[in-house]
Amino acid sequence: LQSNGCCIGPGFTEENREPEEETIIKIAGNSYLVSPNLPDFHSCSPGWSSAFYGAECFDSEVHSYMKTLGKQKSSESQNIDAKKVELEQLLMMETKNYRKTIKFYQKLLQKERRSKGPETKSMLPKLRGQLEEMKSKVQFLELVMKYIMYAEQWGVESCVLPTVIHNGRTDTMDVAPTDELSLLLYYNTEKHQCNNQNGVRVLQAGTPLGLMAYLYSRNAFLEGYVQQFLYTFRYFCTQEEFLQFLLDRISSTLSSASLDPSTSLTKICNRSFYILQAWIEDCYSVDFATNTDLLCTLKEFISTKVAPLNGYGERLLSLLEDASARKSGSAHQCSSMDKCEEEGEEDRKTLRSLCKKLSEDVSRKASLCIFFLQNFNWKLSKGMRPIAQYQRERLRAISSVLPKPCYNSFTEEFPVSFGKADEVGPYLLIDYSAQQLCCQLTLLQQEVFHKCHPVHFLNSRALGVKDKCVAVQKAVSTEAVSLKVCNLFLSKCIQDQYLLQLLRNADSISTWVAAEIVTCHTSKLQVSFLSKFLHIAKCCYEQRNFATAMQILAGLENLIVRQLPAWKILPAKVAEIMEELKAVEVFLKSDSLCLMEGERFKTLPTIPSAHVLAMHVQQLETGGFTMTNGAHKWTKLRNIAKVVSQVHAFQENPYTYTPDFKVQSYLRQRITRFKDADISALAADNCANFHQIPAEKHSRKIQDTLRRMKATFQ
Repeated sequence: LQSNGCCIGPGFTEENREPEEETIIKIAGNSYLVSPNLPDFHSCSPGWSSAFYGAECFDSEVHSYMKTLGKQKSSESQNIDAKKVELEQLLMMETKNYRKTIKFYQKLLQKERRSKGPETKSMLPKLRGQLEEMKSKVQFLELVMKYIMYAEQWGVESCVLPTVIHNGRTDTMDVAPTDELSLLLYYNTEKHQCNNQNGVRVLQAGTPLGLMAYLYSRNAFLEGYVQQFLYTFRYFCTQEEFLQFLLDRISSTLSSASLDPSTSLTKICNRSFYILQAWIEDCYSVDFATNTDLLCTLKEFISTKVAPLNGYGERLLSLLEDASARKSGSAHQCSSMDKCEEEGEEDRKTLRSLCKKLSEDVSRKASLCIFFLQNFNWKLSKGMRPIAQYQRERLRAISSVLPKPCYNSFTEEFPVSFGKADEVGPYLLIDYSAQQLCCQLTLLQQEVFHKCHPVHFLNSRALGVKDKCVAVQKAVSTEAVSLKVCNLFLSKCIQDQYLLQLLRNADSISTWVAAEIVTCHTSKLQVSFLSKFLHIAKCCYEQRNFATAMQILAGLENLIVRQLPAWKILPAKVAEIMEELKAVEVFLKSDSLCLMEGERFKTLPTIPSAHVLAMHVQQLETGGFTMTNGAHKWTKLRNIAKVVSQVHAFQENPYTYTPDFKVQSYLRQRITRFKDADISALAADNCANFHQIPAEKHSRKIQDTLRRMKATFQ
């Protein structure tokens, strides 16, 4: 499943791209570059790679490089602070050089577009190679920085974990070995490549308290445990219980923690802050934004207990405010699009909101939006102008069958007032190539996919998601979904139901595909639309947009669509694409991590099928989560975390296609129009959907026979 090569790599694009290329380079440069923050307030979220790779995330090269840091003389022992200072300086220097090189690359691109000089053109490939090397070096230094933050600081040995459970009230507590074994269960493995011990203890299971206490283990970050825990803790404890656990640790250690980083109380206190910050950074949208009580409890604690004693409190409050502002800003954009005013003004308002939603950096797109707004009254292309009167009557007849638009689920974010929609009908799809439509559908799908979180795919059975082509019944609202016995989260655990919106999105696009085909008034036009959608789906899966490809496949496999006579006259080459799509579907269902194989997912953008991924997670959720002694199986939870971590992995590498707002507006309007359509009712109104019996010809033969017989008797 190769890409067609729209991008060279994750950091920059081909030199012969459109004028928007400079912006794309800026985006790509920023997305792969984290500017150094304050020395004591780096991002604490381990990231998806920690959950996916575990201990393998930090390879032997990181360990070797760590040994060379902080040594002014070969005889001197290593010092954590010295390592950190030296690494921060190196990271800052490499970051500046990387940004300067990106700017120089942009200037060369502009010069090459103007002059087309051979010297400039020969320099671009070399400069791209330098950018790749510099980017890799920056990423490696960031990885080493994470290692220093997570491994070398604030972790405690496993024998001290019972102290963590007892609120860390004493620095040294005489704990028997059996106390730890009653909380956590381990199994021994062979020597690990990054460890000098004869064997490694791997966590197998634990009680809820034991699993929370293991977050303070020295190797918790290195093993990927922290990120895996943040993805899966809702199976054995609620958000309130986890927050209270962290706050209790902070309360009992904050006032008595000394400045000596070697004491257990100081390590417990600082590790509590690190875990809390990582939780906010990674899971604010699924835990805090949906639970105002939880957010208020945290803010009140930080304001009254932490801020007066520790400067970290103000930084946490600032982090919460930033996360809340991002969430409310996104919600405001969605709600503003639901307002309906006069048609002309609505066109412009909707377009402005689309421009805002399609770009995280509004200023970056300002000139493009203004240009498009000034030229919004676009003319119909030649293929759309001549619309016969009988076609207009058919459009009105189809409109009577369709339900009135109701902007909820997927389309509540995309209502578009499109004045000439009824007159244009489906004909705009013919005027654009499959590749162009694929790019715009991919951008629409990406916008919805980037709002989801790995946690959204957990416990989907409780939301009514089943192993069917249509996972969510249209008539069932979000509020009407009953949480039955299949709920795997704790009863008081609040679950965000964004997955239902993703699945309704998929269902809407599938219904739209089927509706566009069955409303074609001739078999020839149906063949044209079947070919168009098959080629769009092929382009989508070749560009690794498996979500849209599978949605189109579901629309084409609609029972009524599959029975259309047009399939019999479809060219054989085009019909083969259908088999390719089915093979891709089998490939996606074969393995939960099939899209993470190799290195392509790191350089090529990917959008997985939400329903297929939810089914893979459901399969992992099958069976008990606890052992006979009541301990929760961490090996099971770790596998689930590894599978859902690919959501964040794919979101890190976005598509960089140039948005065509005219096409996107049209596609949104058509999807909104047909999202709740009854395909059988639409098909019944179209003679092209039925196998025609030559009734007139058959009747004429009978009449001729009767006439001849009558003549013989006269």
